Amino acid sequence: MSERPAQGRVLSHRFGALALFAGLFLLVSTLTRVVLLAKSADQVSWDASLPAAFAWGALYDLGAAAWASLPLALALALLPARAFERRWGRALVHVALYVALVLMIFQGTAEWFFWDEFGVRFNFIAVDYLVYTTEVLANIRESYPLELVLPGVALGALVLHVAAWRTGLFRAWLGHAPLTAKPRLALGAAYVAGVAAFGLTLSSDLLPGFANRYNRELAKDGLWSLFAAFWDNELDYEEFYAAEPLEECYAELHAQLAEDGSKLVDPSGHDTLRYVADPAEELHLNVVQITVESLSADFLAAYGNENGITPHLDALMADSLVFDNLFATGTRTVRGMEALTLAIPPTPGRSIVKRPKNAEMFTLGSVLRTRGYDTAFLYGGYGYFDNMNAFFAGNGYRIVDRASVADEDVTFANAWGACDEDLYAWTLREADASHERGTPFHYFLMTTSNHRPYTYPEGRIDLPPKASGRNGAVKYTDYAIGEFLRQAATRPWFEDTVFVIVADHCSTSAGRTEIPLQKYHIPMLIYAPGGQIAPGHVDTLMSQMDYAPTLLGLLHWSYASRFFGHDVLRVPTEDAHALVGTYQLLGHIEHDVLTLLSPRREPSWYGVDWDQLALRPHEEYPLGTDETIAFYETASDMYRRRAYRELTPGELAAAYALR
Repeated sequence: MSERPAQGRVLSHRFGALALFAGLFLLVSTLTRVVLLAKSADQVSWDASLPAAFAWGALYDLGAAAWASLPLALALALLPARAFERRWGRALVHVALYVALVLMIFQGTAEWFFWDEFGVRFNFIAVDYLVYTTEVLANIRESYPLELVLPGVALGALVLHVAAWRTGLFRAWLGHAPLTAKPRLALGAAYVAGVAAFGLTLSSDLLPGFANRYNRELAKDGLWSLFAAFWDNELDYEEFYAAEPLEECYAELHAQLAEDGSKLVDPSGHDTLRYVADPAEELHLNVVQITVESLSADFLAAYGNENGITPHLDALMADSLVFDNLFATGTRTVRGMEALTLAIPPTPGRSIVKRPKNAEMFTLGSVLRTRGYDTAFLYGGYGYFDNMNAFFAGNGYRIVDRASVADEDVTFANAWGACDEDLYAWTLREADASHERGTPFHYFLMTTSNHRPYTYPEGRIDLPPKASGRNGAVKYTDYAIGEFLRQAATRPWFEDTVFVIVADHCSTSAGRTEIPLQKYHIPMLIYAPGGQIAPGHVDTLMSQMDYAPTLLGLLHWSYASRFFGHDVLRVPTEDAHALVGTYQLLGHIEHDVLTLLSPRREPSWYGVDWDQLALRPHEEYPLGTDETIAFYETASDMYRRRAYRELTPGELAAAYALR
């Protein structure tokens, strides 16, 4: 008789079900956090910050549980008084409990796979992926054993359902479930108001900084982080970041832009428009830019890899101009595209590729088209993904993707698109046609094969598809590049072409620090088989933002520019820098110091150990802070004003007047 009164005190009315829901939610969330901790046991810091992470995590779990319980609160407020005394009402309780447990366990399982891929809780990447369900669901089906995962989730939910029911708590609650309409509605309204007050007060910005990023990620709740990322997908620079008066920012930026000897059209204006002069004769070579999915520098033998998975690229380095100190501006393909095409810093929030107002911008293609080039974007998948087709088409590039080719042009495909060999076959066909027309061409290729599920045509390399994981995908990607260059060498346009091989980003971004530099280091090779660009190595610090002006410098072009990047071959080594970031963190490396801007926080500084590509805390660095703010604040300002646009005839004339 003593058990019933104790339960009655906790579950004294119908809305006691919300306490049961919250308890189960917190249980599953805590178990998820423990599993993620075990998975990354060698990466976390086992110190006082770990229990702090669990404490903060419990708070965010409670916030997520509160928001997730709103449908239940609505049902409890609206269902009639005697609903739970009837058989259908009790059956509804069982169904609702089981469905809730399936969703909770499925979320925890999905978080495990997401953590395995990215080393973080659900974030902006997960939000992006939810938009493109076709590719993402296909990728999941091809990458993971769903025939085991989904039954496992269902079985786990059933076991937890039975265990929860056997505690007697739900039977005790059902005895108090009847409640008349007026108090039901009043309590329901009060609960919704309480959840709103708690949920809107609890912000992700409250989470303190942790020395170890893994510990900080453990302090989050996956569901909460998912919706927080969705809410914050675009961040207004002046609202969230350290800012200075725009006049000062542009003055600092102009000083940086002038380091390569270019001349500003209006040194006092809010623009980057300038004239870049080169006395040598211009080279109007074709440019084939192969942007390789997830090609980390450490996959290549030159950067320490001993697995022999890039034999063709390793051999090609001897005949190429190799940039050894290049860093990706971000961790997503669209960030790489943004920097390689626009030569602009990674503004906070979504990549410009995915934003509105991203057409008719100043791009590498817009410069090349002033000399009559045909520009095209070639992608093995469906280019609606990540808004790629809209971005490139809106900026003057022709589109060649899986949707635009015949079925017989696709010999092998997975969730992300046609294999790299197919993409290169389309490229050869396009190049042949341009050559026959007598038109120089610039092609921006985006590969897909080096991506989970790591499948590719059989028999090409000595590693089996999928089972070999990332190593097999990298080796197939390398093989396909080698075959493409071998076939291109038979074409009449081959020796009049520059081949650029560069990564969009690294294979993973997970690391102990918020910006793990070793996960931003990518290779770039510029290969001119006709000998117009001499082979060698460039160790100047740079980021993808510097690619376009450096390429045009190698072609000896004189042109009007709006690029934020600069030709690294014309900038003193001591002034070289690199910009790196995430959708929230904005970094700038110069003079061996990384300055990092975070939303609603003071800037932070880290010294760079170049041998290990590791970071260590650094004292305040005002020079780096001023330069960092200048780059990011002006880039955000120019995008907002639509000032980073393709040049008008008047602007071209003003720039060329500086010759």
